[in-house]
Formats: sequence, C-alpha cells, structure tokens
Amino acid sequence: MTTPSELDPRTLTALGVDGALEAAAHPRATASVLSGLSAHPDARVRARVARHPNAPLEVLGALAAAYPQDVLDNPGLPLLRLARPGFLNVFPAEGVAALLSLPTVPEWVLDAATRHEDYSVRTALASRPQLSEVRVTALAGDAGWQIREAVARRAELSPLLTRQLAADDDYDVRKAVAARADLPGDVLRTLVQDSHGLVRASIARRLDLPLDCMLTMAADGDTDVLATLARRVDLPRDVREWLSGSDEALVRAAALQAWSVPAAWLFRAETDADPDVRAALARRPDASADVLEKLACDEAESVRRAVLEREDLPEGAILALARAPEQDIRLHVASADPLPASVLDVLLADADPTIRTILAVRPDLGPQRLARLATDVNAEVRRAVAYAAAPGADTLATLAGDANIGVRRAAAAHKNLPHALLQALGEDSDAGVRLAVAGRTDLSPILRGRLQHDEDSSVRAEAELADA
Repeated sequence: MTTPSELDPRTLTALGVDGALEAAAHPRATASVLSGLSAHPDARVRARVARHPNAPLEVLGALAAAYPQDVLDNPGLPLLRLARPGFLNVFPAEGVAALLSLPTVPEWVLDAATRHEDYSVRTALASRPQLSEVRVTALAGDAGWQIREAVARRAELSPLLTRQLAADDDYDVRKAVAARADLPGDVLRTLVQDSHGLVRASIARRLDLPLDCMLTMAADGDTDVLATLARRVDLPRDVREWLSGSDEALVRAAALQAWSVPAAWLFRAETDADPDVRAALARRPDASADVLEKLACDEAESVRRAVLEREDLPEGAILALARAPEQDIRLHVASADPLPASVLDVLLADADPTIRTILAVRPDLGPQRLARLATDVNAEVRRAVAYAAAPGADTLATLAGDANIGVRRAAAAHKNLPHALLQALGEDSDAGVRLAVAGRTDLSPILRGRLQHDEDSSVRAEAELADA
C-alpha cells in the first residue's frame, strides 16, 4: 500500500476516487497531501479533507463554504483555537457565513463572527435567527450600516431597538424599520416625516397607514413618495383624483396601476403627453380592444412594448405590432401561437428576411403561403421552407429545382420527397445534394446502386452506410 508521504502532491487531483478517499482519511496524511486532495473533483474526498485534523488552516478556510459542518466537526479545531484564537478572521467571508448558516453553531463561532473584520460576515450573523438579545443589541450598534440594516429586518426585534434604529443616521436602516409589520404607531408617524424620500415611500406602502398620514403624505414633495401613494386603492377620493392629475408623469402612471380606477381616468390616459402613462394604460387588464389597437400604433416604442407584454390582444393590435418598426417586436409576433391569417399575410410581406424565415417553419402557414415563400428572393427563406413539415409536392418540386445548392440540399432531405424528385436530385450536379439523397433509407435499389458508384467518394460511402 502507498502511504500518503509517498504521494506527489502535484498529481493528487488525478488520483482515483478510491485511492483519494483512502489517502484523505489516513491518519498520517501530511499537510501538503491534504492541500492537493482539497482540489480533488470528488466531493467526498474534499469533505474528508475538511474533517482531517492535519488539514492546513488555509485549506479549511477554502473548504468551509461548501463543507461547513465537516469543518466544524474537524477534531483538530480545539488545538487550532488555542494556537490561533482569531483564525476565523483569515477564513474567506463566504466560509464563515456558511458556518453561521448551520442550524447549530458553537458560541465561539458566533463570538468570532461578531469581531470579524468583513462586514458581510457580521451581516450574516445579524440575519441569523435565534440570536441572544445581547448579541442583537451589540450588532444594532455596529459601525457598518449593512449590519444595522440586517438587524432592522430581523423577524423579532424589541421595541427599544426598533426605536433606536428608526433614528439611525443611515436611511437604509430607517427604510428597513419602516417596512416592519410590528412598527409602533408613534414610530410610524415619525417616519412619515423622515428626511429621506425612500423611507417615506416605504411608509407610504404600508397596509396599516392611518388616514391622516395619507393626507399628510399627499402633500409630499418627493415624486417617488407620491407615486407609491398613488398606487393605493384605499385613498380618499379627492386625494386619488388629485394624484391622477399630477404634473409628474410617474405619479399619473402610478395612479393607473391601482386595482380599480374611474373610466374617466382611462379615457384621459389615452391622450396623456407622457408615454409612461400610456404604457401604464396598456398594461391594465380593463383596457378595451379599441384602446389596445390604438396603443399598438403609438409613436412611443415603450408603449408598443407594453402592449406586446399582453397575452389577450385583439387582432387589430396584433396587426399593428406586426408592422412595428422594431425588428424584435415583429420577431416576437411572428413566433407567437396562434396567429390570425391577416397577421400572417402582413408578416409574409415583411422586408426583413429573418421574419419570413421564421414564418416558413410555422405549422399553421398553409401550402399557399409556403409556395409563395418557396420563390422568395432570399435563399435562407427558401431553404427554411424545405424544413416545413408539409410544404406540398409542388412546393418541394420548386425547391428541388432551386438555383441555390443549399436550398436543393435541404429539399433532398425532406421526408415527403416524391420518388421522381429523388431521382432528379440523385443526379444533381452538386455532390452535396447527392450526398443528402444517398443518406436516405427510402431509395429504390436502382437509385441506391447508382449512388454507390457515384464519382464522389463521400457520396459512395454514404450510400453504402445507408444500405447497411
């Protein structure tokens, strides 16, 4: 048996799985051998390295993210803690965060995470459930705002810490407090007057916002706050009406996003000067077919794209989008299923050959439209027709006689190719066409025999293989 000391650390990743597992579990495995095995492709090998007491500190740190429990179960950790009390500070942050994600973590890991230099580790600790009140209180006073924000998002937070964080210097922390379901009423009313618009917008989003606070916020000078408020369905009628006619387009668009709005608002939005408002109208489920057809022709691309998002478009709106100046909108329409015949005819005349190519393989195009595409000026379009499931005998004959060899090669592979066309293509001047014919399994003995004696060696070989 080979002992770990005889192994070359530079070649350990190529070691077989059984040998690597044995080496990773050997009590005399050296630090260099374990370092080499830590990069082994088998996860079981790497897990054994994570549990080995001789594994170097940097190896344990590298493996902690993927194998946190194995690292914690390593019997060498007690000695390592004595020799290097702050060793978790040299672990990568993601490794320590993985340790903190385990259901049960030793107190010494929590202590080390509290003092860790990387803010993401302390943030992970602050997000961990079932922390003691002492630890939570300490983290609420951390110098990093990300840590205090994580504390403010905790499911359980004492009223004392809630009030402390509601007065935090950082608006992200206060915004997290504003989103808490258990926010005390006095703190809520304080945050209504917060200096930062994002905090006030978070308050404006609350389901339990008192009526008097709504009235106060309706006079807010921040557009985002007003837009958030305008989306509410429980506003007093005069406030809703006032916000729907705001000078800010963002607020008017937001007012249209409420579940139920007066019909007059919808009518007014049709002719709104701002495309964001018209786009919001296009997304409403109660927008009429006439309105959608009008918006599908809108001068603003953003409005047309908002119409495109819907799955309940009337035929007139689909027709309008099929004529849109943006190629990707027309491509989206051409790929939709199903499509009215009127839309297919519009796309059939599209100036972009890419659109016509997509049409060629649609199962609902029909033989007449396929016959038209079979004579298209673009060879790519004609070749795509050869991939259609049922182009019809006449269309296949057109493709088989095409001047472009690529089109004829595609036609030669069609499963429904009549015998007469097979015969003709089997004598084609292009070896690639004959090669496509030679690979078929439905050839007559005479045609196959002729191809087996073709002047081109690839054709002969293909005919032999297909006959085997």
